[in-house]
Amino acid sequence: MDEQRVRERGPAQWWQYGPPWWDRADATAPGTRRLRLPWRTTALLTVLVLMGSNFAAHGQPHREHLDPYARLLLLGTCALLLWRHRHPVPVVFGTAALVLVYLGAGYPYGPVFAAVAVACFSTVVAGHRRAAWTALGMLWAGHLLISLWLYRRLPPPGDTRAGLGPEVIIATWVLIIVSVAELVRLRREQWARERADRAQAARRRADEERLRIARELHDVLAHSISVINVQAGMGLALLDSDPEQARSALTTIKAASKEALGEVRQVLDTLRARGAAPRAPAPGLGRLPELVEQAAATGLTVEVTGEPPRLPPGADLAAFRIVQEALTNVVRHSGSRHARVRLEHGAGKLRLRIDDDGPATGADAGGSGNGLAGMRERAAALGGTIEAGPRADGGFRVLAVLPSDDREDR
Repeated sequence: MDEQRVRERGPAQWWQYGPPWWDRADATAPGTRRLRLPWRTTALLTVLVLMGSNFAAHGQPHREHLDPYARLLLLGTCALLLWRHRHPVPVVFGTAALVLVYLGAGYPYGPVFAAVAVACFSTVVAGHRRAAWTALGMLWAGHLLISLWLYRRLPPPGDTRAGLGPEVIIATWVLIIVSVAELVRLRREQWARERADRAQAARRRADEERLRIARELHDVLAHSISVINVQAGMGLALLDSDPEQARSALTTIKAASKEALGEVRQVLDTLRARGAAPRAPAPGLGRLPELVEQAAATGLTVEVTGEPPRLPPGADLAAFRIVQEALTNVVRHSGSRHARVRLEHGAGKLRLRIDDDGPATGADAGGSGNGLAGMRERAAALGGTIEAGPRADGGFRVLAVLPSDDREDR
């Protein structure tokens, strides 16, 4: 996906995001090796060096002619570049040494320096900066020694002492090569950090999505299965003595299981392809009467105070799930058969308060223990808060404060 986006941006964006092929495994990183040698670029550079050297030889009749030994030196220098990604340090020193031998033999100047430039570039990008600088310094110092002191003893015959001007030009080109290589190395490291950041952000989004789906499934299944569990126990107890009441319990089980299946399908729909529209609206406080009816089926009377306000979809879903989980906990863990839900809305905040009169049963109700944690995560994701704990009179209270948009309530 990242490679496709970079390709869609076009070459103008490569400087900011990096070319697509650098999103692949870094062949120059320590401990890794490229499976294929760079044959194409090396062959192209070899052709250019050989042809360019032949052309340059015609303009330098005072230098030695390109004999088979010279061509062998040119081929050897370019052939070393095949291993510039696997072994950049030996390659840069090898190319510099062969070019120095080529110049010391009196052969004409030409594009042979391009091989050293490519080797230096690869070495710097691979992170071996000192090796690249040392190899270039060795080449320049050797050339300086040949042109200023050893020119009488080395071919071609009758060669004269070179001035400082050409040496300054060569030193300038060396600095340009090193500077460009350093700049590319810095940009490549930055692209690598950005790729790592994007990968980490993608993993974080995936983790958040898994947590969100886990919370949804927990809230849906915990509530519905709690209702089913209570009704199943009631049906078994009344199966012989009161068949009609047992039939009513089975009817409630059927309705609760059907609703649970529908909500589970809705949650799992979010795992479809990106961009697909939801097949059903997310639940909200508008379905609060359904929660009251389901609680009544378990023998729990729920008193609701206040009108559900209009909320953004995220806050509406969180409020619904918090009330649902709180009532589920009352059914599971409280000996009280009466609960109160109070809704207060104003000043850009929604206050939800769910109370029961207790006492706690102390029995294992089969829960996962993630209900309160899930409520806190929902509230924190919206910038709200959750307070939950026993009251002084023996009951239990859940107080949620969620931000809301007043403009949508008007």
